[in-house]
Amino acid sequence: MSALTKPLGALGHATLAALAMIGRVALFAFDALSHMVRPPFYAREFLAALFQIGWLSLPVVGLTAIFTGGALALQIYAGGARFNAEAVVPQIVAIGMVRELGPVLVGLMIAARVTSSIAAEIATMKVTEQIDALVTLSTHPMKYLTVPRVLAGLIVVPALVGIGDVIGVFGGYAVAVNNLNFNAAAYLKNTVDFLEPLDIISSLVKGAVFGGIATTMGCFYGMNSGRGAMGVGGATKSSVQAAAILILAANFLLTGLFFSV
Repeated sequence: MSALTKPLGALGHATLAALAMIGRVALFAFDALSHMVRPPFYAREFLAALFQIGWLSLPVVGLTAIFTGGALALQIYAGGARFNAEAVVPQIVAIGMVRELGPVLVGLMIAARVTSSIAAEIATMKVTEQIDALVTLSTHPMKYLTVPRVLAGLIVVPALVGIGDVIGVFGGYAVAVNNLNFNAAAYLKNTVDFLEPLDIISSLVKGAVFGGIATTMGCFYGMNSGRGAMGVGGATKSSVQAAAILILAANFLLTGLFFSV
């Protein structure tokens, strides 16, 4: 191979590898969805996943949302002051949190906290041959490990997004009223009047998609991890990277779908 064709060969190899990975992930996700509608169902694993993904994620989601809402209010006020448009703070904070920042930040927090945890847990089970033991006991690993976590992510992450939206808007409200001298009643009225049902629907739909992405990536990389401690570490790192990139890409596509002119 000549010096000219080597870069092209490397590019082609990387492209084919990326396409093959996309295909494997798509087949894995389809397999998980198909198993959701077929018994048996493991309610105990599903409830444990709901608790792990939902309840235990509330503190980090709440803190992220409230500080983001407060910082957004300060930034909008400082930017609006240059054009004598300080009054738009309630409207911009509301639409910014509900349409974009709320779902995306919650999705990324779930990717950082939940995806890594799922990948490490399942990868460790694979390394210690616990998944092989499940097969020996006639328990399908997809139904026992993947389906409860993905289903829990699809259900509970939209709820986390809704809570994060409310807390983020409250963070902006607290900063605007206490630091920027906004009238509390007028701020709340402007927030409620400006938001539309489509804004809330898009936020919750994004939450469901992001929850599915985060949990699917954790399960996929956990199931396909290498052996040993390096395999577990690599699966955890790759799962978070893939989940974060796919969440941002999905956010772009969904925003265009809901709000294209």
